[in-house]
Amino acid sequence: MNNSRMMTTIPALAALLLAVVLTSVSALSQAPVPPADRPDVDRDLDPAVLEGWKTELSNWGRWGDDDEIGTLNLITPAKRREAAALVTEGISVSLAADADTVEAVDNPNPWQHEMTSIASDRLAVSYHGITHSHLDALGHVNDDGVFYNGYRPDPDEVIANGHPKQSIHNIKNGVFTRGVLIDIPRLKGVPYLEPGTPIYIEDLEAWEAQAGARVGPGDALFVRTGVWARRAVEGPWLRGRSEGGRSAGLHPSVIPWLKERDIAIMGSDHPHYVSPSNLPGAIHDFALLHLGINLFDNLDLEALAETAAELDRWEFLLTAAPLPIVGGTGSPINPLATF
Repeated sequence: MNNSRMMTTIPALAALLLAVVLTSVSALSQAPVPPADRPDVDRDLDPAVLEGWKTELSNWGRWGDDDEIGTLNLITPAKRREAAALVTEGISVSLAADADTVEAVDNPNPWQHEMTSIASDRLAVSYHGITHSHLDALGHVNDDGVFYNGYRPDPDEVIANGHPKQSIHNIKNGVFTRGVLIDIPRLKGVPYLEPGTPIYIEDLEAWEAQAGARVGPGDALFVRTGVWARRAVEGPWLRGRSEGGRSAGLHPSVIPWLKERDIAIMGSDHPHYVSPSNLPGAIHDFALLHLGINLFDNLDLEALAETAAELDRWEFLLTAAPLPIVGGTGSPINPLATF
């Protein structure tokens, strides 16, 4: 090679090398990277990436400016007929935890059950949080007063009368669709995940491959972490996004996967997020506010997991009907899986 050609080639190679390095750095800044010394620890997600997803992945306006049910629009009559056809064994399993009346570190607001006579009683509960099985309405999470689909209510009106839009009353007719259980402890060969264990897309898809059940449009997705199995052995512990809370759950990097699969509704034995995380509660809040996915929180999936394993069937008919509370932000719930 003559000197003039070499002088021309070296700067070109240097520029190419620089471009590759910059591209790699950019990609690394957007991807969750496991710490080399602690592969079990949550991988951070750049907050700027999450911020961009609020626009890129949003379902606002997808079903019109007046939409109040979000991804439940994906449960069509055809989807319901498909789900009904899954009932072949006639076996029904509850997905709800029993009403817990005992105060504990993970149950600061127990159910109140009072017998008013030998034939009558009174129930009361503050059901949001990390303990009681419930269904979140789209009017449960907001960002600076703005809820799903741009709904911005008058706070005084809501406090006085409940939500005029996006309330749990929109689901009075119930949910009837195909349910799919993803059992991450079973995938990993353990009885339950240790608190703080993140669940990534690769975990979800590894389970799909093992179970032979793929999550698709209009489905109800249930992800088991083993909260109640661990609690039975170890006792209650502080969970959630409060200081010191530790919970296994979905990592924020799963968000695009949820949008891609067009899940209609979602549930877990905890409110859907890993803790601690650099983005506390990200999955839970993003799903409700930007994707329009109503959420089942704090389900007891132990009986479902046992039944599914016995039948070697990880799909089923999911039915659930919240209390028809006008203006409510959610409802206690007892979802049923029927095989």
